[in-house]
This record gives sequence, structure tokens and C-alpha cells, in this order.
Amino acid sequence: MFRLGLTGDVMLGRRVDDDLADPHTAPAEVWGDLLPVFSTVDLRGVNLECVISAIGRPDPGRVFHFRARYRALEVLQAAHIDFVGLANNHVLDYGQDALLECVSLLRDHGIAAVGAGDTISEAAAPVFLRRGVHRLAVVAFTDNDPEWEAAPDRPGVNYVAYGPEGLRPSYRDRLAASLAAARAEADVVVACAHVGPNWGMPSRALRALAHQTIALGADVYWGHSNHAVQAIEFYRRGVILYSTGDFLDDYVVDPDERNDLSLFFAVALQSGRAPEVRMYPVQIHDRRVRGASARDADWLCARLRDLSAPYGTAVSIENGVLNAVPVPTAEGPAGGRSRET
Repeated sequence: MFRLGLTGDVMLGRRVDDDLADPHTAPAEVWGDLLPVFSTVDLRGVNLECVISAIGRPDPGRVFHFRARYRALEVLQAAHIDFVGLANNHVLDYGQDALLECVSLLRDHGIAAVGAGDTISEAAAPVFLRRGVHRLAVVAFTDNDPEWEAAPDRPGVNYVAYGPEGLRPSYRDRLAASLAAARAEADVVVACAHVGPNWGMPSRALRALAHQTIALGADVYWGHSNHAVQAIEFYRRGVILYSTGDFLDDYVVDPDERNDLSLFFAVALQSGRAPEVRMYPVQIHDRRVRGASARDADWLCARLRDLSAPYGTAVSIENGVLNAVPVPTAEGPAGGRSRET
């Protein structure tokens, strides 16, 4: 069995970055009491919603600009982060040179970067990681900022366009090729998807995208961009995390959506079996992330239970840890949804 740890958006810029500029702040401090949780899995990934760089200028056409100093690399290393998604709407806040420096720095520090690069071939290519006998492949894409789409002669992100029926043909072909290359070399394939609006439930188009991504060969659809956690769906032989929410940042908290609450997702994968999803409730407080209180854990469980039930998924809590499982029905093992390839 292979255990994969995933979080939502990790933004290490602005006031988080200012905190880290204080030499008395240890890089591990931003992870609060969660480092033991990170150690329960074989490989760990986050969506890095900022650029790590000391160069470039803020894009004058954007309201928010997220950039972190080099010390952010020590923050990622403190949690033993193995890979980061860079296909998102902030990685080019400071231009192409800053992006390319970020990619180079991450790789120099032993952290795989996926979803952005010097060319579209690099941005769309899977990255591979090995742990024991298992080999993991990760592909990343985003529907944000089409002007940031990488090209054969232009750095950028792996952009995708889709509608209610799924990906548009050229983007489908590109994602299919990336997932096929991933599947040919790995026994676990993850799709890192920074897609959809900041708030709200998954649209018909986003659901079609997630289903198509699993059908094309991903075992795990790892969604983010939405600031709040969203439904979990077991589909075919994989699992869809529609949104893993915000994990670490300095954002204003919406009192209804509670974007200060999210989860560390521990996904266990084993051949011939449905993925197992365990979730550790967390809260962002004062630009740090920590284990959530029992009351907040119950709130998260109730939210995910309500959101996931229409997808044939049951969510429960035991000893402060959430579990998601497919609900067997007379029509099939996962809420009537097909699990064959």
C-alpha cells in the first residue's frame, strides 16, 4: 500500500513571508503541530500558490501579488514536501524570470515542481517520484489566466480549457498524452488541478473535467483553487477531491465558508482496491497551520458529509480523524457510479 499526503493551497508570501524574515522564526513553526501528521505518509505534495524568487517585478495588471523569499524553501523542507504544483494563478505574479528561478530553486532543493516551466512541453510533462517499490507520477494544470499558457517558445503554465462536456479537443489530447506518459512509468498517477472559482460548489463543467481526468488515467484528482473544502467522489477506480481548500496563508476568513479550516488528506492506494481517504482537520491561525479543535473537526465532518453524500460518499469521524468511503448500492460499489476502467 502506498500512502500519499496532499494539502490545499500553501501561500508563503506577504505576511507569512514577513514572519519568516524574522531570524527568530524557525521555518518549521508555520506547520504548527502538524509535522507528525506529515510523517504518516510516503510522499507529500502541496499546491504552492506563490513564487519563490528574489527577482522580477509585480504584474501591474493584478491586484494581489504573492512572492516568498528563499527561506520558503526551508519551510517546505521542514515538512519534507516532495513535490509542489505550480500550475496556478499566482506563479507568474512577478514574471517569467521569477517563475523560472522558482522552478530551478525547488529542484536544486530536492523538491519536484510540476505544471509550469520554460516551455509547454515542460509544463505539461509529468514528474516522477519513487518511494520503496512504488513510483508516483504527478501532472498539473490550471484553468486560470489563459494569457499565462506556456508555448513552445514561451515559459508559463499548463493551461486547460473545458466546458460542460469536458476538455476542449486540443487540451484533451495534451492531457491524455501527459497522463498516458505518467501511467506508462508509474503505478500511482495524480492530477493536480487548480481550477474553478474561489467559492461555490463544483459546476457541471468542473465535474465533467474531474471525471474525464480519472477516465484518462489518473488515480487521484487533486483539486484546489476554491478556498473551501468541497465534495469527495469515488469514481471508477479513482478518487476525486473536488477542492482541498486553503492550507496555509494570511487571507481574510469568510465566516460562513470558514476558509481557515481545511484538511491534510492522506490517500492510501492499493492495486485492485478503492482508494482509502483519511483526513486530519487543520486550522490556519495567525499565519500558522495547526490541528483543528474538536468542535471545528466536527464542523468539517458535517460539511463534507453533506457535500459528499450526493456523490455516493459517506464521511465519518473517529478520534478526530475523518474518513471517506464509497457507499455500496444495489447498482454498484460506489453509489451507482461505474468503477471499471
